[in-house]
Amino acid sequence: MKKYDLKINGKDYKVEIKEFGAKTARVEVNGKPFSVDISYPAGEMAPSIPRPVAPKAAAVAPVQQAAPVAAVAGNSVNAPMPGLILKILVKVGDKVTVGQKVMVMEAMKMENDINTTFAGTVSEIRFAEGATVKEHDPLIVIA
Repeated sequence: MKKYDLKINGKDYKVEIKEFGAKTARVEVNGKPFSVDISYPAGEMAPSIPRPVAPKAAAVAPVQQAAPVAAVAGNSVNAPMPGLILKILVKVGDKVTVGQKVMVMEAMKMENDINTTFAGTVSEIRFAEGATVKEHDPLIVIA
């Protein structure tokens, strides 16, 4: 997310903010990961944190769907809960194995790896990065 070079009491630190929320943050200091609890003085609110918007993929299924998602032909990797698609790690035509990470989804302010329970070839990707999905929506179809 953001990187900083800090000098504290004469010692140099390389700090990278990986994730920053209203009450917690994930940071890396000189390559070592830390979880940080954030508190604010009485009466102060957490700052509004803008979310980066992922670029939309060109030839991928609709970004948002108001109607129920159509059934799929083949095995599908479904959304385990409602959330936001952060990263798609495969493309149509890729061969996948059981347990392979195929997508990263944000749900409940946490990044969740989405793994396939099927081996085969990716035949369809139903959502683009940045899309909001509902629980059980088919995300990726594997033939």
